[in-house]
Amino acid sequence: MSDAQFPPRPTALAQEMLRPLVFEGDLVIDATAGNGHDTLFLAECVGVSGRVLAFDVQAAALAAAGRLLGGAGLAERVSFFHESHGRMEERAAAGSVAAVMFNLGYLPGEDHALTTEADETLAALESAARLLKSGGVLSVVCYPGHPAGAVEAKAVEQWMAGKTADGWRVARYGALGTRRPAPFLLLGGRGVRLR
Repeated sequence: MSDAQFPPRPTALAQEMLRPLVFEGDLVIDATAGNGHDTLFLAECVGVSGRVLAFDVQAAALAAAGRLLGGAGLAERVSFFHESHGRMEERAAAGSVAAVMFNLGYLPGEDHALTTEADETLAALESAARLLKSGGVLSVVCYPGHPAGAVEAKAVEQWMAGKTADGWRVARYGALGTRRPAPFLLLGGRGVRLR
């Protein structure tokens, strides 16, 4: 592996970890569609009989994600919602979702003042936990390198650690010894086998 690949980016690691856990026909959620890379990954995993619900509050993000999925010929597998991920429980039934992916922070190349916030993210994580089926997995990439991201990352990490009391298995993956706080991945779920 070259230096550019090690340690792996948390976003790439999230996809690698979820790939064996998401199957043809599954219902999954991209809670923060952004430019559509996780949405595309999930659409590939669920196949023609599955469904991806993709949320973002920014129209530019959904437009970019739509172009990416359209270019890959997979747009028909995705329902896009121009709304907060806090509304995901209005779009799926409790216990029906195989995976929920969050890639927190701000949209690359856009206004950095428009960022996910801890309170709204924690509420969305509670919703995601209720939506997950047994064996379902929650993936959260956190970015503590900017002020709002640091607050959010700490809150999300504490929330995820608290889920162990509910019988969840939880794991944290990230680089150590970096000059500034590095992004990291949190994975969790009940009845899921994490590597």
